[in-house]
Amino acid sequence: MTPLPVGAFGSVPDEQSVASRDAPTDPQTIRIATPSLRGIMRIVLIVIACGIGLYLAWRIRTVILLAVISLFLALAMVPAVDAIERRVRVPRAAIILACYVALAIAVVVIGYVVIPSTIKEIHELARNAPRYARVLRENGTLRHYDNRYHITPKLVSDAQRLPQLLGRLAGPLGQVTVSAFSFVGQLVTVLALTFLLVLHGRDYVRLGLSLTGRREARYRRLIVDVNSAVAKYTLGNIIISVLATIATWVVLTILGVPYALSLGFVVGFFDLIPLVGATLGAIVVALATVGVKFPVATIVWIVFIVVWQRFEDYMVQPYVYGRALHVNPIVTILAVLAGATLLGILGALIAIPTAAAIQIVLADWWSRRRSHSESHLAPQGSSP
Repeated sequence: MTPLPVGAFGSVPDEQSVASRDAPTDPQTIRIATPSLRGIMRIVLIVIACGIGLYLAWRIRTVILLAVISLFLALAMVPAVDAIERRVRVPRAAIILACYVALAIAVVVIGYVVIPSTIKEIHELARNAPRYARVLRENGTLRHYDNRYHITPKLVSDAQRLPQLLGRLAGPLGQVTVSAFSFVGQLVTVLALTFLLVLHGRDYVRLGLSLTGRREARYRRLIVDVNSAVAKYTLGNIIISVLATIATWVVLTILGVPYALSLGFVVGFFDLIPLVGATLGAIVVALATVGVKFPVATIVWIVFIVVWQRFEDYMVQPYVYGRALHVNPIVTILAVLAGATLLGILGALIAIPTAAAIQIVLADWWSRRRSHSESHLAPQGSSP
């Protein structure tokens, strides 16, 4: 037979191509294997288990929320209870109960001082609203914009309606009874959980760490770091709010603003809220200063609160918090917004310590992963 020409049905393989085809495969070649039935079933079961876990977590979300609140309160109380226990030879349970009594007395005193004075302030503001409007119109610039946009008539009308709105709030009290009982039940639950966590928290942590085996030292260090960060932030935030309350009380007393102490408590409460709390409290107090030597008292208050905020940001907070918190500003803003969306004011309060705790855990994970990868690359780099 006549041999077929080269290229008629393809090239005739030469010896070099045959040798290359029969050569052993590169050991670094990645081959994609078909997953086994056992692997597929395992993935399906994991997905189903995660779905069931998320569903159950959603159903008991109230319990989880109460547990988280109790945990943060316990972390905030542990340093104070430890400090008292080191100085006074009293059972730990008695110290915790004494702290509860002190907090209850503080809440009652604040409510007794703030609520009546706030109601009186609202009635006085409604009664003197026309006079405040006349004082505002004495300024030429404000009078120009008032003639154009009719600002003061709207303010006077809204101010005179405040007592009526306050009276209407007493109407739905009968509907709030069930919610009040529910709140009392949740409060008792939080206090009981916090009591047990502060009293036996170290035993619970020790029991959990004993189940981690070789990683006990690592997890113990993480728990200590997270505990320190959350406790310093919580106690620091309370101290800063107390300082803001005292400073506001002193300044408003000097300016002659009525109900200076109650307004100081308002500023201290709002100062607990990150980012926007101090501004909201300052606006409330600025409205209260309108009727006292306007506009001098209002200008003095605005200048004071601006200077105080700078003093808080650059002097008080670094000293109180120490180096426990180094949360990125963008992460802080996003955490506060997410916390406020999920849990309201409570979510905004615990957003920053939660972000700090997550940051500590992620930093530990990243450092261990990095050291592990460097240990694997070290022999290859040292070889010629």
